[in-house]
Amino acid sequence: MARKKKEEETIKRPLNKENLRKLLGIFQFMLPYKGKFIIGLICLFVSSFLVLSFPVLSGKLLDVASGKAWIISSNELISNLQNPEISKGIVIRDVTQVAMLLMGILVIQSIFSFIRVYFFAIVSENSIADLRKTAFSKMLHLPMKYFDAKRVGDLISRLTSDIAILQETFSITTAELFRQTTVLLVGIVIIAVMVPKLTLFMLAVFPALVLLALFFGRAIRRFSKESQAQLGNTNVIVEETLQSVLVVKAFTNEAFEVKRYGHSMDKTVQVALKAAKYRGGFISFIVFALFGAIVAVMWKGGSLINEGAITSGDLVTFVLVTMFIGASIAGLGDMFGQLQRAIGASERVLEVLNEDSEKNNGDTLHRESAIEGKISFEKVSFKYPDTNVNVLQDVSFEINPGEKVALVGPSGAGKSTIIQLIMRFYEIEEGNIKVDGKEISGYPLKAFRNNIGIVPQEVMLFGGTIRENILYGNPEATEEEVVLAAQKANATEFIERLEKGYETIVGDRGVKLSGGQRQRIAIARAILKNPGILVLDEATSSLDAESEILVQKALETLMEGRTTIIIAHRLSTIKSVDNILVIRDGKIKEKGKHVELSQKTDGLYSHLLKLQILDN
Repeated sequence: MARKKKEEETIKRPLNKENLRKLLGIFQFMLPYKGKFIIGLICLFVSSFLVLSFPVLSGKLLDVASGKAWIISSNELISNLQNPEISKGIVIRDVTQVAMLLMGILVIQSIFSFIRVYFFAIVSENSIADLRKTAFSKMLHLPMKYFDAKRVGDLISRLTSDIAILQETFSITTAELFRQTTVLLVGIVIIAVMVPKLTLFMLAVFPALVLLALFFGRAIRRFSKESQAQLGNTNVIVEETLQSVLVVKAFTNEAFEVKRYGHSMDKTVQVALKAAKYRGGFISFIVFALFGAIVAVMWKGGSLINEGAITSGDLVTFVLVTMFIGASIAGLGDMFGQLQRAIGASERVLEVLNEDSEKNNGDTLHRESAIEGKISFEKVSFKYPDTNVNVLQDVSFEINPGEKVALVGPSGAGKSTIIQLIMRFYEIEEGNIKVDGKEISGYPLKAFRNNIGIVPQEVMLFGGTIRENILYGNPEATEEEVVLAAQKANATEFIERLEKGYETIVGDRGVKLSGGQRQRIAIARAILKNPGILVLDEATSSLDAESEILVQKALETLMEGRTTIIIAHRLSTIKSVDNILVIRDGKIKEKGKHVELSQKTDGLYSHLLKLQILDN
């Protein structure tokens, strides 16, 4: 799977109208900065014209040095310095004058080049920043079914690798494409006007060189792609091994993984060496063709000088301009390849941007006391996207405001699905779910979820400070509210013992804190959110006895006056809840209190309870 993703990222899309339209869809992010882009473009064209003046002036420098005057704004070249026909234009006979003119043009060209680079950087950096922010925002507003179908690594790749390719296109490729095209076209015009015979000679041998270059280039690209794909496979082995290093060490398979990695690296080397053969041949061809072409041009140019058709300066100008043209052609080849990669990257980014976001229905619900907490399921059936199995079948129940209800059943029964539907992670197609008598789809999504708090079994903390993680429940809370929430969660006991207190960095996913400490931070976060509906997903199952007591006390404080839904596997923790829903195969099999259900000797709850007693 990972290999396919790697290969997909390296695919070059053809440069047709449809694909170019996709790339233009990304270029819309440049529109707010079009003024600066136009300034950069003007500077680009000016600097490109000035660059081409260098070989022309170099040729004139050689002519003047050999005793031939240069008449500016006249095509006449005077071979005799005493010729009286010096009446048209400005006459330059001094090498120093030509050199000074050349240096002046180079200074002006450098200034325009700096302005061009700076303004294009402003456009590209701001455009890419806008694109990254838009794509990230879009991802966070996509429905859960999208994340079910995508890997996190793939989504991260779109924000990093794909947009990095687009950034290079924005900042370098686009500008270089205009510049190299300008140099190519203007350069051909210059040599065609100044030295037409030599230009025709060059065009006669040029197509053969291009065909040979294309042959080598295609072979090199093929092997380079194979080498990239194989290297991707090798990197997958590293990723899998390091992510599962505990398993590797537990099974003492270090040597096996080293051997597997080495075997994959050997394949990578073999493919790379094949590509190296073609690269070596290509370099040899380029050296031979380049210097062979120069020899041929010098031979033909020497013949024309002897015939008096051109001057030595014309030949120098021709050679230098031809070198600029050759560099432009080579550059254009690379740029077309970059544009093809950019089209592939734009497809993957646009796929995210064009996805349908979650339905929000506005955002007018007030945060405080907006939901009392009455929940009704009415004949709800549900299956996850792209599956044909009903996870819930004709489920109906009602929870009154302030009640504590437990969901019990074997793994896969549908308990977590009920919670996900209440939080509107998925849309239902059969039945109705109502909160306070109103269908949940009628509430503004963001405000609705603001009234639901969750304390999961595996707490996910962010890598910042304890204060920042508590504030995640309500970023607008005051310092006093944060401390009060920590006190209610029984968290101040360990926070105050830490050297930096609330400013302590919790580490990636909270690794610097124990399980019980992470749970209490999560409870403080939920307290600060002050939700009308609370979800506890087996919040104490993985804790030791001492931590469980502290967390359980904090949970009791949190549950006060709130509608609470508890997903429970340890049935001893739900003896005092108001109602228990026993679920199996997506259906509610039993309802009632702990005492009532435990007395049904042939009931599912009684059976689960006996199994846990036996396990203990």
